[in-house]
Amino acid sequence: MIVLIVAAHPDDEVLGCGGSIAKHIHNGDEVHVYLLSEGLTSRYNRRDREKRAEELSALAQAAREANRMLGVSSLALHDFPDNRMDSVDLLDVVKMVEKSIDKHKPDIVYTHHAGDVNIDHRIVHQAVTTACRPLPAQCVQTLLFFEVPSSTEWQTPGSAPPFLPNYFVNISNFLDKKLMALEAYQSEMRSWPHSRSVQAIEHLARWRGAMVGVEAAEGFMLGKKLIT
Repeated sequence: MIVLIVAAHPDDEVLGCGGSIAKHIHNGDEVHVYLLSEGLTSRYNRRDREKRAEELSALAQAAREANRMLGVSSLALHDFPDNRMDSVDLLDVVKMVEKSIDKHKPDIVYTHHAGDVNIDHRIVHQAVTTACRPLPAQCVQTLLFFEVPSSTEWQTPGSAPPFLPNYFVNISNFLDKKLMALEAYQSEMRSWPHSRSVQAIEHLARWRGAMVGVEAAEGFMLGKKLIT
């Protein structure tokens, strides 16, 4: 199979589905990762990419290393403004996702959940859902939405659709690889008990696993599944 991951920021792809990526690759599938936002400049009052060039380069290198560890076939890094993707036309994001689908012809697409507190996650979700709309000859047969610790669970009740996983991938044999890939993102990780700590990510995987009777799992919400 051909798999496409479309995520907002460097680290979202590993946090959301790093174990599933490793499993796909182990099974001989082709995996392509698209990261749409540069993922850093929102930490400062002004988006000055030139001033932050060294930090942006380091984060891009971390993304390359993490995805190299997982073994992905390709990684594309784009530069939409971090936590400001609502400042660009949604159509521009949709067209970029459509280009990635036209290029790779994926069977499966993974992306963000609609209800995340992070605006970029919500924009990417909407763009991917639009790009995967069921036109004739649409290649995408399965659309899955992942959770991102420190965004999905931070949304308050009633403010957006809750994340209620109904599709699980057993990553018992791939959890270590996911955690190893997260080590490449040291600048993005936090100390326990932050929900974006390595310990919290492992606890979540163990809990999602316990929900379906396995050692570790990643949970998703199924957007669509076409059986041909």
